[in-house]
Amino acid sequence: MPPTGQIHAPTIDTGWAERAPVTDAMYNPALIACLLSAAAETHLKRALSGLPVALSFIVTPMALHRNTRQTLTAMTVRTHLRTWVEHNPMVCVGFPERAQDLVPVVRQGLRFALRHHVLDLSGDALLPQSRLPHRIPEHPELEDILRISRLLGRWLAVNDPATVFAMLGVAP
Repeated sequence: MPPTGQIHAPTIDTGWAERAPVTDAMYNPALIACLLSAAAETHLKRALSGLPVALSFIVTPMALHRNTRQTLTAMTVRTHLRTWVEHNPMVCVGFPERAQDLVPVVRQGLRFALRHHVLDLSGDALLPQSRLPHRIPEHPELEDILRISRLLGRWLAVNDPATVFAMLGVAP
């Protein structure tokens, strides 16, 4: 018998039972791990350092939010994050709430990524460990999520995390 006196280990409520199937697919820890790995890989190439863990909570809500992705699609690497924020105030208005709502989802994705060696933690930075498959399942939305994650990794590499949080109206 476990030291707590319980016969079985306590169940952990992940909230998956209450989610719709589409939400489950979008908030799947493996998907979060993949999009964070894509962002960390391009961040590493650009900044020669890992993606700060705190920025995972920025990348995920931006990459998963369809309206945000649509505005980012027209952007290039040469566009600055500040310019994008100035040109898309309506997308940024709801960002703090979206980011807060996704905190548990990002944490699950980070745990999955670390447990399955998709990412490694070095100090407070995430380093990509395994490359994503060159051929991902053919699904336009998945391809879009990963492409935007890579763009965000490059963009965030040239911005101080505190500045990014301030521009988007969130606190770490």
